[in-house]
Amino acid sequence: MPKLRAGVVSVVLVNYRGVADTIEAIRHLRALDWPKDRLEIVVVDNASGDDSVTQLRAADPGIILVESAENLGFAGGCNLGVRHSTGDIVAFLNNDAKPDSGWVRAAVARFATSQRIGAVASRVLDWDGKRVDYIGAGLTWFGMGYKPLTSEPEPAGVPTSTDVLFGTGSAMFVRREVFDDLEGFDETFFMFFEDVDFGWRLNLRGWRFVYEPASLAFHKHHASMGEFGSFREQYLLERNALFALYKNFDRAHLDHVLPAAMALAIRRGVAKGQLDSASLDLRVKGGAANLDEESVSRQTLASVYAIDQFVEALPNLVVAREKVQDTRVVTDARIWKLFGNTDVPAYGAESYLRGYETLTAAFGMNKSLIPTRVVVITGDPIGVKLAGPAIRAWNMADLLSRDHEVKLVTLAGHEDVDAPFDIVHVAPGANRAFDKLEAWADVIIFQGHAMAVFEALRTTRKIVIVDIYDPMHLEQLEQGRELGPELWEKQVSDATDVLNEQLMRGDFFLCASERQRHFYLGQLAALGRINPANYRDDPDLEGFLAVAPFGLAEHPPQHVRQVLKGVVPGIGPDDKVLLWSGGLYNWFDPKSLIRAVAQLDARRPGIRLFFQGTKHPHPGVPEMAIVSESRQLAQQLGVLGKSVFLNESWVDFSERQNYLTEADAGVSTHFSHVETTFSFRTRILDYLWAELPMVVTEGDHFAEIIEREQLGIVVKSGDVDGLALALEKVLFDEAFIRTAKTNIKRVRESFKWERALAPLVDFVADPHHAADNRSLVLTASPIAPRSKLAVVPLRRSGIRHDVTRAVHYLRHGGVRVVASKVRTRLGLGR
Repeated sequence: MPKLRAGVVSVVLVNYRGVADTIEAIRHLRALDWPKDRLEIVVVDNASGDDSVTQLRAADPGIILVESAENLGFAGGCNLGVRHSTGDIVAFLNNDAKPDSGWVRAAVARFATSQRIGAVASRVLDWDGKRVDYIGAGLTWFGMGYKPLTSEPEPAGVPTSTDVLFGTGSAMFVRREVFDDLEGFDETFFMFFEDVDFGWRLNLRGWRFVYEPASLAFHKHHASMGEFGSFREQYLLERNALFALYKNFDRAHLDHVLPAAMALAIRRGVAKGQLDSASLDLRVKGGAANLDEESVSRQTLASVYAIDQFVEALPNLVVAREKVQDTRVVTDARIWKLFGNTDVPAYGAESYLRGYETLTAAFGMNKSLIPTRVVVITGDPIGVKLAGPAIRAWNMADLLSRDHEVKLVTLAGHEDVDAPFDIVHVAPGANRAFDKLEAWADVIIFQGHAMAVFEALRTTRKIVIVDIYDPMHLEQLEQGRELGPELWEKQVSDATDVLNEQLMRGDFFLCASERQRHFYLGQLAALGRINPANYRDDPDLEGFLAVAPFGLAEHPPQHVRQVLKGVVPGIGPDDKVLLWSGGLYNWFDPKSLIRAVAQLDARRPGIRLFFQGTKHPHPGVPEMAIVSESRQLAQQLGVLGKSVFLNESWVDFSERQNYLTEADAGVSTHFSHVETTFSFRTRILDYLWAELPMVVTEGDHFAEIIEREQLGIVVKSGDVDGLALALEKVLFDEAFIRTAKTNIKRVRESFKWERALAPLVDFVADPHHAADNRSLVLTASPIAPRSKLAVVPLRRSGIRHDVTRAVHYLRHGGVRVVASKVRTRLGLGR
C-alpha cells in the first residue's frame, strides 16, 4: 500500500465504457481551486473492454490509472482506487459528474471543524445546476435509501450544513483512516446502496457524516445503467436494500422489520408486473390457475430473485452483520432522526399502496424510534475558549449524543462552533425559552445555579440529574473571605441554599471523587434523602450518587505549532517551562510558587513559570485579586517577564495542547483549608493528558494520587524551600522524570472521558426518577421537606428578589462584589 501523505486529497473515479465522460471529469478536476501538489486523481478502468485505457493515458498522463481485470462494480472499483491512493482524505466522484471549482476546498474546511466528522457529503445538482440530485439523505423503513427532492428545483434560501445518514457516491469525501477502518464499501453490493450502507456503518461507529452545501458538484445521473435495462437496476435495489437492512439494524429492530420488508418487496414485484397473485388460488375457476405456464414480467422476477439472492448471501451477511454489531457504538434510536421520512412507499400503483398500508399498520412500521431527549445546562459560555464547567458539559453532551438527542444549553452565550448536538443560548430568567426546552426534554442535566434561575426546573416532572462536582458552598468559604462578615455569611448561606434545593429535587447526582461522595452523602442524609425508599433496591446508593470525575480526551495532545519556547519574549527554545494550566483564583497560592521559582532562578538559570489563564472567558467575570497580587510580587522579586510570565488572556480550548506539549512540568499550589480537602483540581488532568510530571501542594484528592502513584512530588502548603527543591527535581532528575512519565501513562487511562462519565451514560440509558420522587406530586415548591427532621430553607427567586439582593450587595460590598455575585449566579466554577 502506498505511503499516505498528509494534506493530500485523492479523488477516485471509476470508468466503465464512459471514457468521454471520465476525461471531461478529469479536466474539471484540474481546474479546481485547490493546490495541484495536494490533489491526486486515481482512475480505475473497470474492465471496459474498449480503448478507454489508451484514451485516458493520452488525455492526462498525470493521473494514476488502475486497470481492473474484471468489472468490480462501483463498490469494488472505488475500493481498488483507494488502495492505489496516497491522500489522507479520499474523494469519490462519478465519472459522469463535474465538480465546482470550490468542491474540494469546502469539504476540507468542513473536516477541519471537528475531528468527529468522518465523511462529508457534497451538494449535487443536475448537469445544468437547475435541479436537485442530492441535498440530503433519507431511508425507508424497508431499507431503501433515497435522496429527497431529487429532480425537483433546488429550494430557495441559503442551504445549511447538517448531519446525514449517508452521502451520494457521486460526490463525497471520507477521512482515509475512517475508510480503512470500515474496510471501504461493501463489494457484495456491486452497485447501488453501497454508499447508503457505508454511511450507515460510519454513523453506527460514532463518526459524523456531514452534508456541506458549499462543496458542489453536478451529475448526469446513472448514465452507466442505460444499456442494461431497468429490471436489473430494480433487482440490485431490492437485493441491496435487504443487505443494508440486515447488516445494520440492531437485533430487536431487525426482527421487527425484516418480515415486513421482504413481504413488501414481493408485493412491489407483483404490482410492477401487473399480476394477480390470487390467480393460483384453488377457489379461482379458469384463468391462470389452470395453466402450466404464465408469462411473468422481469420487474416481478427482479423482486423474487432479489430475495432469493438475499438468502443465498446470508452466510456472508451473517459474518458482515456480526462485525457491524460488534463494533457499533451508537444505537438505532440515536441516529433514527437521520433516516428522515421513513414512510415513503417507493411505488405508486394502487394495488401496491394498498398492500403497503396493510403491512405498515400490521407491523407497526409507522412508529418512530424516538431517542431519549437530553438537555445539558452550563452557566459558562461555549466557544473556542472553554473554562472547566463548559468543558465538562461539552463532554457530557458529546458522549450522550452518541445514543440520544441532546441540546447543550448555555446561560452565557456561544460562538458558532461545530458539534454533533444543538447548542442553545438561554439567558438567566428567560423562562419562556427554557419552558420550551423543559417540555421537549426527557432528562435534564445541570450544574451551577440553573435551578435558581428557571422556575420550570424547580417544578419539572422530568428526570433531573444534578452535577455537583463543584462544592460551591465550600468554595464560597474562601472566595467570600475578603467581603466582610455580613456579606461572607450571606454568600456562603446562599450557596448552601442553592445546593440544598438541588439535593432535595434531584433524581441522580454526580460528584468528582470518593471524598466528595462521602461529603455529599452526609448532606443528603441531613436533608432526608438517604431513606428506605432510595436504599431498598440500591443499598450502596451508587445508583443515586455516583462518582464521575473530570475526564481526558481519548488521544494524547499533539503539538501543532510553537506557542511558548522561542515565541514568548523571555522564554528561550531550550528553557525549562513550568506550566500553571487553567485560571488563577483566590483560593490558590501562586505566591509561594513565584518565590520558589525566584529562589531557584538564582542557581538554575533558564527556568520559566508560565501562568496560562488570568482573564476568564466569560466577559462578566472580573479579574481576581490574586492575579494582580501575583504580578506585583513577581515585579518586586525582579522575575516578572524574566522567570515568571502571566498570560494576559485565556488560552483557546483547542490551543491548550500546544502549551502542554511545550511544558516540562505542571504545577498547582494552594492553601490548606476545607475547600482544598474536597476540591477536584481539573488542571491536574491536563498534566496527566500531556504526560507532565507534577509538583503540587498536599491536602486534596489529586495530591493523594500523585504521591501514591509517584506521578510527581507533593509538598506542604506554603513551604517555599520544599517547593524549590521539588521543582528542581522534576525538571532535572532524568531517572525521576522517566518513572513519573511511565506511571502517568498508566494512571491517565482511568480518567478518559468515556470511563469518567460512564455512570452518567449508564443512567441515561435507563433513566428513572429516584425512588422517593416517583410518587411525588410536584407543586410550585417541589422541595418541601420529606420528613419532620429535614428543615430546608426555600430558595427565593424572581426579579424582585434579585433586585433586592443586588442592592444589598452593592451597599455592603460595592460594584466588585456585585460582579462577583453575577459570576456565581451564572454558575461559573473553577
